[in-house]
Amino acid sequence: MRTLFADEIGPDTLRSLLDELTRDWEGRGVELVAVATGWRFQSRPELREYLDRLNPEKPQRYSRAVMETLAIIAYRQPVTRGDIEDIRGVAVTSQIVKQLEDRGWVEAIGYRESPGRPALLATTKQFLDDLGLASLEQLPPLEHGTQVTPAFELALADQPSLLEDGQADLPLDAGAEVPPTEASAPAVELIEVQESPVAVGEPLATSLPPAEPGPESDDADKAQRDA
Repeated sequence: MRTLFADEIGPDTLRSLLDELTRDWEGRGVELVAVATGWRFQSRPELREYLDRLNPEKPQRYSRAVMETLAIIAYRQPVTRGDIEDIRGVAVTSQIVKQLEDRGWVEAIGYRESPGRPALLATTKQFLDDLGLASLEQLPPLEHGTQVTPAFELALADQPSLLEDGQADLPLDAGAEVPPTEASAPAVELIEVQESPVAVGEPLATSLPPAEPGPESDDADKAQRDA
């Protein structure tokens, strides 16, 4: 809009007109909101339930590992894959990062001057637009000791379909070290949420229990001893 009206309308006047237009649309089914890339008209959040009935869609859902990775990038950016792995306590596959990049939520903004020059990852304006935010300052504050996933879920309150049930909570204190857990380890290999995702804290069977010897095996052992 500044490009269109820069010679005729000053930025203060333009902002005043936008604020007035926002007030004019109060109480209607559509509202004018400021997002990262500008201003847009959008339906009110309380109407989403009814709009979903008119236009039902099956939204793409993301694994626990993907959402944890996105949350860490959002709150600690810019970060490298190594930084994310230190916080999560498990490896971050290139597929996880690629999925966020393909969605347009994450991008590499530079490289850290360290061995290997790892890419520095940060969120994009598209990420803010999709969440209806104008800036990162509008993310829920993450105070000392706060778990990252509940805080990030507040930011995604208008996008509940993106979250799978039973996501793990990650502490995001500065310098915090998170040991790997049985609950978070398998999520590294998941790219899209399966219909029966592993619940947090649910133990995983890493090996089959030894088979109990039957009558036939007992007879065979006895024959070997007699021989």
